[in-house]
Amino acid sequence: MFSFLKKTPPPAPADVPAVAPAAAPPQPDAKPTAAPSWRERLFQGLARTRAQWGGKLKSVFARGKVDDELLEELETLLLTSDVGIEATTHLLDELKKAAKRDKLDTPESIQAALADALHRVLLPLEQPLDVSTHSPYVIMIAGVNGAGKTTSIGKLAKYFQSQGKSVLLAAGDTFRAAAREQLQTWGERNNVTVIAQESGDPAAVIFDAISAAKARGIDVVLADTAGRLPTQLHLMDEIAKVRRVIQKVEPEGPHETLLVLDANIGQNALAQVRAFDKAINVTGLVLTKLDGTAKGGVVAAIARQCPKPIRFIGVGEQIDDLRPFVARDFVDALFAQ
Repeated sequence: MFSFLKKTPPPAPADVPAVAPAAAPPQPDAKPTAAPSWRERLFQGLARTRAQWGGKLKSVFARGKVDDELLEELETLLLTSDVGIEATTHLLDELKKAAKRDKLDTPESIQAALADALHRVLLPLEQPLDVSTHSPYVIMIAGVNGAGKTTSIGKLAKYFQSQGKSVLLAAGDTFRAAAREQLQTWGERNNVTVIAQESGDPAAVIFDAISAAKARGIDVVLADTAGRLPTQLHLMDEIAKVRRVIQKVEPEGPHETLLVLDANIGQNALAQVRAFDKAINVTGLVLTKLDGTAKGGVVAAIARQCPKPIRFIGVGEQIDDLRPFVARDFVDALFAQ
């Protein structure tokens, strides 16, 4: 019944001799894409600061002479990039001297003179950290919450490992469980031991970490401390206590006291440097998040008003995006076309 609804299958196709597929033409060996160099990543990371003044600088310099109008426009650009009044005044004075001495009369020569003046301002901050002078070399790390302190510690651990150093981390931020957990995660990623406690005295944690490092022959101890605002005097007293306790187990320590600064805060970084320096004697700076701000000029403000060595700068989220500060590379990245 209803056999007319059944579809008759099509006849089987005749046997067709198999034909081998045509051989693909030989392709040239694909060259692996090289990862961008640190200098290239730095240029990319400073794109926002460069956009803030780079294109405008080109138009300012286009008139080819250093006159009052150029100086006024240049002053505005530098100040809006958080170079600061003192550094801006110094740079403009240097440019005027160079214009008179070298008779600058082209956009290229004016820009080169300004870049050289900025390089001279920043060069004293270029002081690479040498951790070979003590063993273990104890680095105490401070900064406000949100500056990227704990992340920077993980990146520093990776950096020192790449230099052939063994590293131990001390989770001294016992006030925030998240900070301890984050540091332990970085320790796992880098295969580095983390000394931590569920709660308790931050100084005791760091004391235990340094003692463990001595027993195990560790090269570098990175000691985290609780994030705090410079206005929280009782917490600043607590971090000063941490420093005193370190000196009990390591009389010459800490051998370096790093302050982590978020580049996004611009001129407020100066107040942080002064406050932390008063409490714990800051010996070096780590400047983070330069890729997320147009305020990279704050480096010049630091150089003129709070001249502390910039040991490392960060321009990204990757584990190797924290490297020693090189003044010439930094200046070249700011003025790149």
